[in-house]
Amino acid sequence: MTPENASAILEFLCGSLEQEIKTTRNVLAAVPDDKGDYTPHPTSMTALTLAVHLATSDAWFIDGILKGAYEYPEPNAGERFKKASEVVAFYDETMPGLLAQLKTVSAEKISTPIPLFGMNLPGLNYLNIMLMHSSHHRGQLSAYLRPMGAKVPGIYGGSADTAAAAAQA
Repeated sequence: MTPENASAILEFLCGSLEQEIKTTRNVLAAVPDDKGDYTPHPTSMTALTLAVHLATSDAWFIDGILKGAYEYPEPNAGERFKKASEVVAFYDETMPGLLAQLKTVSAEKISTPIPLFGMNLPGLNYLNIMLMHSSHHRGQLSAYLRPMGAKVPGIYGGSADTAAAAAQA
């Protein structure tokens, strides 16, 4: 990978991340504070656990790229969040700064391999993995919303809930 390619790919992925972060934030914000213990099945994560995983993983992926190394989170670190609004506050406080830093990473740094879970991939690859990981868990969490009595925000276009709200306005 040439530095020019790495820079162009980073610029493209940062544009995608900017939109995905907004979308993820909207899904996180749709989780009612009093429904954090909701789970659709005994083997599924609770809504709060899933929201924490989604928000902290997004930050963790970018932070590892910025540091050039991944540190494993402290066990039970997510227990500091007691309700979804705290997760949203963390996301709002953390993600804009991380994204701004990511946009300034050099082509050399973003194309340097970083070891993680037996892999040794360039940071660009981890950004792509982050996008897929985030989309996957955001989809899970959005499927929890209506059964919890919440409204599903638009993700890639409107949802039935946002269309209904627009029709009533």
